[in-house]
Amino acid sequence: MKEVVVISLGGSIIVPDKIHTQLLEKFRKVLNSNRNKYKFVVVCGGGSVARKYISSLREIGKSIFLQSMAGIAVTRMNARFMTYFFGKDASWGIPHDMKQIKNLLLKNDVVFCGALRYEKNNTSDGTAAKIASFLKANFINMTNVKGLYDKNPLAHKNAKFIPEEKWDSFMKRANKIKFEAGQHYVLDQNAAKIIKEHKIKTFIIGDSMVNLDNLLIGRKFTGTVIEG
Repeated sequence: MKEVVVISLGGSIIVPDKIHTQLLEKFRKVLNSNRNKYKFVVVCGGGSVARKYISSLREIGKSIFLQSMAGIAVTRMNARFMTYFFGKDASWGIPHDMKQIKNLLLKNDVVFCGALRYEKNNTSDGTAAKIASFLKANFINMTNVKGLYDKNPLAHKNAKFIPEEKWDSFMKRANKIKFEAGQHYVLDQNAAKIIKEHKIKTFIIGDSMVNLDNLLIGRKFTGTVIEG
């Protein structure tokens, strides 16, 4: 049986400003070249597009629930787009629950989804962690930084890279960040809790598709491993 891997594909990778077609073509090639060993569930984030909608709703005083629902809609649109990008027919819709994902994996090596049903204080990373728990799979989080740092490396040039982290200490680190709909952190608080409770081996890597391929085939890669 093929091993299942859950990948959280950040919206900042799919649509940083305009759709990153060349990078996504490389992503497709990496997944297709590793389909002999793995099946993939790719959870698409909303990125800056979702944050724009969320920010506008926040400005006019709309509830966190409505902010989150707008973000969820963007993740599902990204998932539908990625399904088309991989040459798949998404006319049946994008999966909204674990059972649908599991059923789709029976006939497909790559399944895309966005956020599932609304859940308080959750992002697409939390969704990906929950799916990894359900499928007893390893979890790869692809984002716009190379891994975990002691502070935001996009804002602080002296941020220290952390190649390895324990589940407990990562959860403590994540819990220091106040939750906001559309928040941008390498993994949200809910994801940190899930990977700790269910002992999910987690990798945080950047947007290098060579790096992703190296990880999948067991070569040296740049990123953070969270376990133990």
